[in-house]
Amino acid sequence: MTLKRSSGILLHPSSFPETPGIGTIGKQAYRFLDWLSDAGQSLWQILPLGPTGYGDSPYASFSTFAGNPLLIDLEDLVDRNLLTKNDIEPPEYIKTSNSIDYGSVVWWKIPLLKKAAQNFRRQHQSTDYESFSTANSYWLDNYALFMNIKEFYDKKAQDEKLFGKLWNNYWPIELATRDERAIANWKSENEEGIELQKVIQFFFFTQWERLKKYANHKGISVIGDIPIFVASDSADVWANQHLFQLNKDGTPISVAGVPPDYFSETGQLWGNPLYNWDAMKATGYSWWIDRIRSMLHMVDYIRIDHFRGFEAYWSIPANEKTAINGKWIKGPDHDFFEAIQRNLGDLPILAEDLGLITTEVQRLRDDFHLPGMKVLQFAFDVNEAGKDGFTNSFLPHMYAPNCLVYTGTHDNDTMQGWIDNASPAEINLIKEYLGGNVSDQNLVFELIRICMMSVAVFAIFPMQDIFAISSNGRMNTPSTLGNNWTWRMSGSHLNSSKAHWLKHLSRLYARNMK
Repeated sequence: MTLKRSSGILLHPSSFPETPGIGTIGKQAYRFLDWLSDAGQSLWQILPLGPTGYGDSPYASFSTFAGNPLLIDLEDLVDRNLLTKNDIEPPEYIKTSNSIDYGSVVWWKIPLLKKAAQNFRRQHQSTDYESFSTANSYWLDNYALFMNIKEFYDKKAQDEKLFGKLWNNYWPIELATRDERAIANWKSENEEGIELQKVIQFFFFTQWERLKKYANHKGISVIGDIPIFVASDSADVWANQHLFQLNKDGTPISVAGVPPDYFSETGQLWGNPLYNWDAMKATGYSWWIDRIRSMLHMVDYIRIDHFRGFEAYWSIPANEKTAINGKWIKGPDHDFFEAIQRNLGDLPILAEDLGLITTEVQRLRDDFHLPGMKVLQFAFDVNEAGKDGFTNSFLPHMYAPNCLVYTGTHDNDTMQGWIDNASPAEINLIKEYLGGNVSDQNLVFELIRICMMSVAVFAIFPMQDIFAISSNGRMNTPSTLGNNWTWRMSGSHLNSSKAHWLKHLSRLYARNMK
């Protein structure tokens, strides 16, 4: 894969401004793309687009194939005469503000989407919908069925004041294990509800495809995101239990995480079910091929989160309370990417290669010419100077061209927040690296500048950093629950002065050249 020297912005659609409750893929998304084009940028990076559940994380979706209904633009449904303006008038508890209350948005928006789907079904069936249903049946049928069953049993668990109940520990065993007769009976008795789930997905993908086409027309490529693992509470696991390390009842045998390190004495226990890579290989990795092919219909490049897990993954017994007692297990390594390449051709894949990166992981990345990631916040460790000077691989003078540089990612504090909490020694090192005479107020902007001037082929910046927003703009704090994924930008952020500044930097450092 040959990449062109470019730069752009990391911003998830949920963060778009000036729509009730949550950002959408409607008018404000188009406004952002216009701003991005005016700013001379050619990359828009997003987080996973799947429907989110408990914890609201886009990295723990009910489906790796489906779109998040909460991102659907309701005004478009009004324009299509599926809802009225009165229908979409938000109640008082839905705010147009700089943060998202997911519970309130779900309570308000999902019934509206079902109403629109019912109205759609009452109209004559469109050939576009029939084509969508047929083309996506390989995932859509299982997703719609899963969500329909899940809605019923989630409500039942809520009524019984039971929490944390999933398909593999609460549903009747015949549904959890996909007994053919039980599944057939459920389908026949719940045809309407299952079909509504499919129509809502049609709404999402119709709007998303239109938005992506507009982005490409503006010369903007979209970078999507695939987490290496999927959520236990997902249609992916329920419908493909033989492809995961599960017991006969669907509960996990071992789960994912990372071992103890400098940042955590007990490691990180993520809890995702692990793949049965032997079973995956026996199918020619068909589920993964479908997953990547599906994503490439939605985006232009794919960032794979936790890339190192393809070489070896940290396996933790499912009954453990921390990640300490895990062990490294060999992953599919080169065989996996060779299969992907045989089926899909050149790989527009970007490798999230942060964390414990061994020679073997580097070899896997480099043998397929996949660009890795550099995060500037990891660069300024004052204790790392050796006899040869500062050789931290995250410092721009250490980069090779085939990489992506970020000031920070969705898991980092904002750059301004990080600076606000940095030690005086770290601040002095940053200023010395930048040339000495930099005011505290301009540190974020000068750090963006050195990313732009670096040899990294892509330079990408969270929208928060473009405006030097402090820690209250942080998107996610790993290993915490609550107050994550809620940040929304202001409509005033889409102003011309910042667009002109970014365009100037891009021109100065030969990025996004036509």
